[in-house]
Amino acid sequence: MTARRARRLDGVETTIFTEMSALAVRTGAVNLGQGFPDRDGPPEVIARAVAALEGGANQYAPGPGVPALRTAIADHQRRHYGIELDPDSEVVVTTGCTEGIAAALLAFVDPGDEVVVLEPYYDSYQAMIAFAGGVRRPVTLRSPDFRLDPDELRGAVGPRTRVLLLNTPHNPTGTVLTRAELDAVAAVAIEHDLVVVTDEVYEHLVFDDHEHVPIATLPGMGERTVTLSSAGKSYSFTGWKVGWATGPAGLVGALFAAKQWLTFTSGAPLQPAVATALDECGSWPADLARSLQGRRDRLVAGLREAGLAPYVPQGTYFATVDIAHLGWSSGREFCNALPDRAGVVAVPMEVFYDDPDADGAGRQLVRFAFCKETEVIDEALRRLAAADLSA
Repeated sequence: MTARRARRLDGVETTIFTEMSALAVRTGAVNLGQGFPDRDGPPEVIARAVAALEGGANQYAPGPGVPALRTAIADHQRRHYGIELDPDSEVVVTTGCTEGIAAALLAFVDPGDEVVVLEPYYDSYQAMIAFAGGVRRPVTLRSPDFRLDPDELRGAVGPRTRVLLLNTPHNPTGTVLTRAELDAVAAVAIEHDLVVVTDEVYEHLVFDDHEHVPIATLPGMGERTVTLSSAGKSYSFTGWKVGWATGPAGLVGALFAAKQWLTFTSGAPLQPAVATALDECGSWPADLARSLQGRRDRLVAGLREAGLAPYVPQGTYFATVDIAHLGWSSGREFCNALPDRAGVVAVPMEVFYDDPDADGAGRQLVRFAFCKETEVIDEALRRLAAADLSA
């Protein structure tokens, strides 16, 4: 039979993270590409998962999530941000934030609707906008400072715009949007009556004196914002894929209407463990952020010593590097050669842009992850310093 492929997959390629992690395994390179930590999260949370497994929590969880976790999520939002939620109608547990993104776009986007998205973007945004039949309207965060231009944001909104897909702290640039930038987003969303879907998985992983401000806390935004997050990054359980969506009942209910036909439910024994993380391990994310800040500084200094040009991220797991001065035609060319040149894997950022050749965009930008243990970072830096990185 001739292989068949739906047109909705046109332009949707294998995720770059699968590609580069496979390259790391194949070459034995140090993987500073995909953003997963080398060390697990709190041991008491793991113990709670084991107890749930052994205690019989191995069948379907309720579709919206186990009550204990939904309550813990609501408590987390109130404790950190003063956001009041009804855990029964304004909280839904998802299979990671990635499913939350998929369900939100399927819930709010009809074919032909436009979605404004910050660029560079996490690659699942591109795929799921396409699957929903939407039209992507990027607003580029341009190097070297990767700030949001309010005029470009306003210019991206048209009569078919329905959703503004936000991401802060921002992957891959590490930018944390300021309150002034968020005010500009809010003004546009209110003026054009847009739904805002905000991906805040790195909400606790901010550095120096930067502050994460959930856009749902701004005046007029609580009623139109769906906030997505997860335990993966803040608690170092990326493989558990336990995330959540919060917001007004009407929007969260629409998201759940789509989500129930994706996975319906998942991770039954992991959900009570994540509730334990939120309820009993409140200091863990702040401690992790302090540790990551030290590792960020270690990586950035070492990249400079190796002759690279890194930008200092304000949050997340990642540092962006400009390789233009090395003579490579693109970040992908550089990253494909890097395992043989230096025994290190990074991720080319050009795949996160609609037009990576636009002024201030990302054809020659590369992302390195610093969520690894210090000895792994040091080994990668040793290899980079010893290698010829020029084209």
